[in-house]
Amino acid sequence: PLPGQQPRMVPRNLSHSERFAFITEWFDPSASLFRRYELLFYPGDGSVEMHDVKNRRTFLKRTKYDDLRLEDLFIGNKVNVFSRQLVLVDYGDQYTARQLGSRKEKTLALIKPDAISKAGEIIDIINKNGFTITKLKMVTLSRKEATDFHVDHQSRPFYNELIQFITSGPVLAMEILRDDAICEWKRLLGPANSGVARTDAPESIRALFGTDGIRNAAHGPDSFASAAREMELFFPSNGGCGPANTAKFTNSTCCIIKPHAISEGLLGKILMAIRDACFEISAMQMFNMDRVNVEEFYEVYKGVVTEYNDMVTEMYSGPCVAIEVQQNNPSKTFREFCGPADPEIARHLRPETLRAIFGKTKIQNAVHCTDLPEDGLLEVR
Repeated sequence: PLPGQQPRMVPRNLSHSERFAFITEWFDPSASLFRRYELLFYPGDGSVEMHDVKNRRTFLKRTKYDDLRLEDLFIGNKVNVFSRQLVLVDYGDQYTARQLGSRKEKTLALIKPDAISKAGEIIDIINKNGFTITKLKMVTLSRKEATDFHVDHQSRPFYNELIQFITSGPVLAMEILRDDAICEWKRLLGPANSGVARTDAPESIRALFGTDGIRNAAHGPDSFASAAREMELFFPSNGGCGPANTAKFTNSTCCIIKPHAISEGLLGKILMAIRDACFEISAMQMFNMDRVNVEEFYEVYKGVVTEYNDMVTEMYSGPCVAIEVQQNNPSKTFREFCGPADPEIARHLRPETLRAIFGKTKIQNAVHCTDLPEDGLLEVR
């Protein structure tokens, strides 16, 4: 909203007839073209309806669909409706734009080198405070990238120490989204000096995880302009790759936190569990995979496991987070830590494993891990 404008809140009392309309795009692989649909969502009973924009025909009659939530509906997001991945490209009417579009903001959340081991705890706080993580990447900053990032601090006496610190190890950059994101993220961070934060805002991230004014755990931009500039540095819109990721490609195995676990807000808890089991997370990145990517990745399972098609559908149903995990003989030990593919079996036989704790079904079993030691490097790449 512009300064002085009163933003509209998402309506609280949702009647059965209340509906929100979006224009969506779906890539039809058989025809190699994008098809446009109007998607109608009725929050009163969680039902959806779809119309083919070009042919002006009903594509899907109003049907109850439990896997779509009101908070998933924002421009640029990808949603799955009956295994069809739709990109929300525009609002379908003025009512929807007014009700849902006024307050959503994106900002940068940066976990600094001193708190990278606490990434799980910080991500958990982010999720619990109503933010959606829309992009995520662990990177190392070059001196040039660090000076671009800290351009506003060049005249400060601590500038050289700041540059040295931010380039001293990996950082975790995230694009996070919610109503009033810039202001709310700054509030969660607390005062810039961690000592002051412990007195004035003892529950804030800097109070909990920071040390002083420079080693203060995490960063957030102060304004719309700063947020846009900093997000462009880490996540370039021109197709560039931004700062280098931290993958080591040695003694490593691949773990993918599946879309259902991301949408359920389990990312932080899973990262904590991996760290507490003495594995090192040496690289991490969020991906939105399409069906072709997933089929290629899961090719080894095709014709081998009966759940192959369901596995593919789950993996492209929303964002996933790929992780490079390191430990001596990581493929064997990390695979053991993930547990049996079926969470019910895992809960009986190995209740301390990731799938036993975080999995729901054999398809939605929280994580994928490399099965064969020799495939570890290939999957990480």
